[in-house]
Amino acid sequence: MNPTVSGRLVVRPMEYPDTEALAQGEREQGWSGSEEKLQSRWADLQAGKAVGLVAEYEGAAAGYIFVYPEGLGGPFGGRGIPEIVDFNVLVKYRRRGIGTALMDAAERTAAGYGDRVYLAVGLHSGYGMYVSRGYVPDGSGVWYGEAVCPAYGECRNDDDLVLYFWKRLNGTRSWEGRS
Repeated sequence: MNPTVSGRLVVRPMEYPDTEALAQGEREQGWSGSEEKLQSRWADLQAGKAVGLVAEYEGAAAGYIFVYPEGLGGPFGGRGIPEIVDFNVLVKYRRRGIGTALMDAAERTAAGYGDRVYLAVGLHSGYGMYVSRGYVPDGSGVWYGEAVCPAYGECRNDDDLVLYFWKRLNGTRSWEGRS
């Protein structure tokens, strides 16, 4: 992937020092577990299982996103459909177009592996951004961990409670043959 440059913003392939800088930025804003998560994603990147992208704003690592050509799980895992995972922009860099630039680059990357892409969205206010980009719920229901949360079942509202969304990368909304 060639870097995408727009003024003070560059989106480029992830390098190892980025993982440390981003983990430090997430710790500074009170997020825990970032270092372990980013190390795990880095290992997947090195093994060829993922593509990692970093947004650099005025020379500082400001956000990141990963694309897994073979999705990790959920309703589309194991079906040869790319998945976008761990999309984060550090709080102090938000509202500057960084998230849009990262998502644009991730979707271009995913398009190199197929005509559709999916992602899991935590059940909080941030999911509206995906709808505005053309993502739609897949119809399988709310997932907790690796399984659909049963109707009237108890699920904890944490990072493991998600709704899966998908998008055809050519802009149409139909998903022929989805099962």
